[in-house]
Amino acid sequence: MDWRSHAVNQCAQLHPYIPGKPVEQLLREKGLSEAIKLASNENPYGPSPSAIAAIRNFAAEVHRYPDGDSGELKAALAARHGVNSNQILLGNGSNEVLELIIRTFAGAGDEVIYSARGFIVYALAARAAGATGIAVPEQDGLTHDLPGMLDAISPRSKIVCIANPNNPTGSLLKHAELQAFFDALPRRMIILLDEAYHDYVRAETGESIGVLQHPGLMICRTFSKAYGLAGLRIGYAIADAGILSLCNRFREPFNVNLLAQQAALAALNDADWVAEKVGESRQQRQRLQDFLAELNLLGAASHGNFVLLRHAQATEIAQQLENHGIIPRPLAAYGMPDWLRISVGTADENTQFISAIQKIMNELLEA
Repeated sequence: MDWRSHAVNQCAQLHPYIPGKPVEQLLREKGLSEAIKLASNENPYGPSPSAIAAIRNFAAEVHRYPDGDSGELKAALAARHGVNSNQILLGNGSNEVLELIIRTFAGAGDEVIYSARGFIVYALAARAAGATGIAVPEQDGLTHDLPGMLDAISPRSKIVCIANPNNPTGSLLKHAELQAFFDALPRRMIILLDEAYHDYVRAETGESIGVLQHPGLMICRTFSKAYGLAGLRIGYAIADAGILSLCNRFREPFNVNLLAQQAALAALNDADWVAEKVGESRQQRQRLQDFLAELNLLGAASHGNFVLLRHAQATEIAQQLENHGIIPRPLAAYGMPDWLRISVGTADENTQFISAIQKIMNELLEA
């Protein structure tokens, strides 16, 4: 077998993650001069002023390698969450953290359990690690079926993945539900609790770190959403130090760049700005959900920084939104062909979306 055949065989079951369409691509495709992206759940307000200042201040230092251990940032995160620095794992976005965890604890012959409509990276990372992914259908099509996930546990099961709030369905599990589930899991299991959208529900749920308990619990967070640092790629996990020492054996050296470390440090200290922007996003989310409900287009209530549109002609609506210079996120890849996920934008961006949807729906009714 030559190298081409070997590579094809190795990659036959692997598929790359397909992100939301970039603005630049839509501009080229449609010949537009401007467009807005409401596809990737980014913070539309940008980074905090302190984070921007930190990027500028350290830009002249990028000819040097960053601190490979991200010691200063780990210390700041540890102090914020009331843990030790060796309980923090940093990654090039929370995506790398998720992949590191799955790669470390699951391989050929092992199983990784996740919700069928959970974040698609769990399935991709399990497959890349050589493990078998077990997708458990949701009871209501939206919310993790915790009893069903328990029933799926076998002696080969190594990791169970839960996103809370869930992406892309926006559902939220209460701490009591999660703890009951954790208590029923074998002590040997790794629990990957993905809290990328935690900032948008903290006021409702309270803090989970130090509250939820299981020896294999790994709580993952990101600076890509509420902190507005998606372009710098930085995320982290909090877990038992012994567990993280194993993950660090697989971690690439210098995996978190200098500007990301410094911007994240600054953003952590800009708590008032973050809280203000989270509050604005929650208000705008309600505005969009109220609008979609009025048009009978609301798929379900969301607890993230996005809303859910549901219509039998969702594909046509997505195409028409792009014609109006607005990029949505179709959910057909999640088995939801009638659904679109719409990121919450600024007030002006949301006004543009509302205006476009009103025109599109009027045209569909007239057709």
